[in-house]
Amino acid sequence: MVFEGAIFSSASFDKADFSPKVLTCIDRSGMIDRVISVDEPDYKSVKQTAENLNILHPIPKGSYLLPGFIDLHVHAPQWLQAGLALDKPLYEWLQNYTFPLEAKYQDLDFAKKSYTSLVNELLANGTTTVLYFGSIHTDANLVLADICAQAGQRAFIGKVAMDNPEQTPDFYRDSSSKESLEQTELFIQRLFDLQKKISAELTPVITPRFVPSCTDETLAGLGQLAAKYNLPIQSHCSESIWEDNYATERFNLRDAEVLDKFHLLTDKSVMAHGTQLSDSDLDLFNERNTAIAHCPISNVYFGNSVLPVKHTHEKNVEIGMGTDISGGFSPSIYRNIQQAVMSSQILQDSGEADARISATNAFYLATVGGAKALHVKTGQIKAGYKADFQIVTDQYSELMSNEPQDVFERLIYHTTKSEINEVYVSGKKVINRGENHGRK
Repeated sequence: MVFEGAIFSSASFDKADFSPKVLTCIDRSGMIDRVISVDEPDYKSVKQTAENLNILHPIPKGSYLLPGFIDLHVHAPQWLQAGLALDKPLYEWLQNYTFPLEAKYQDLDFAKKSYTSLVNELLANGTTTVLYFGSIHTDANLVLADICAQAGQRAFIGKVAMDNPEQTPDFYRDSSSKESLEQTELFIQRLFDLQKKISAELTPVITPRFVPSCTDETLAGLGQLAAKYNLPIQSHCSESIWEDNYATERFNLRDAEVLDKFHLLTDKSVMAHGTQLSDSDLDLFNERNTAIAHCPISNVYFGNSVLPVKHTHEKNVEIGMGTDISGGFSPSIYRNIQQAVMSSQILQDSGEADARISATNAFYLATVGGAKALHVKTGQIKAGYKADFQIVTDQYSELMSNEPQDVFERLIYHTTKSEINEVYVSGKKVINRGENHGRK
């Protein structure tokens, strides 16, 4: 396929590139082969060849090709409570709402219905790659994997490990550390089998829910499994004042230090939230090449602070964007980009110098930052990268300024799923506007 039209793509933390007319050429493996500008000598001949082969895809005037978004933090079983009980304290929200809902996913029919809705909603919002927390149920997590594969979404999925009886309810926890580790390994093996069988982009992830939910034996075993299978790791780290204090009281260590003690901070780790991380924690993250999933909407409700994105970036810690469904109510990365900018202004107004970030900075997090965190060559429109795209319409193009920076910011602040016309993952069309089901 060859796309012809305008593109926006992040070049760096501080710069988004705009090209008004290019050919973006996709090879049969779903990779970007070339991006040809209109002034290159073979532009016309490549376009003509694409027309002759009926593989030219003109992008309409007023629409733009953008990279697909990467969501680094989604609690898949929480989708059905998105927006509910967000006025409650974190502990109450977990115990009275979240854990009872997640326990229902032992019913695989229930899981299939919920996960089908979630995956399609994320794709429709331009999210092509997701790092998912599943539930404690191995079979339900495999249902999620199969739905992602059928819909065409690239998915990193973890079976949640949680076995500490002091912090988890008896109706929703692994019965022992032995069961937790055995089921985690079983899930890893079965997901590898599924991936080979259907050649989908699926990756198992080691997933301790967070330090309070796990016994020492489970934390240690999960670190060993991550090393054994060379897998990504995801958890929460310094999400709130309560979580931070819990780690200190139980281990006499910072939350990050506890995770590191059990070999859970690696160059394949993504830790969510981090609103309470200290400079020494950030130095440890930098040393381990561990990334942060910034969840700005959720942090407003449960984070007790604002993640200092610019400071964290200057400490050379990679950051991506996460919705944190359902601590975050919206499945839209656009909505979280907006909140990231707003929250940074609040941080600056509270006295932190030079804390404000721009739409360009947040766009980097949603694309390049997330791709680097997951070690996937995507998030940019350039040769050698996966063809993960969204085609987005500027609904005000005939009314407002069409200067590139103005268009870019307008897309960031006004795009909803109604303006996302098509979505592609590895060159395969997975969403057409007005159609709410999977791969086409």
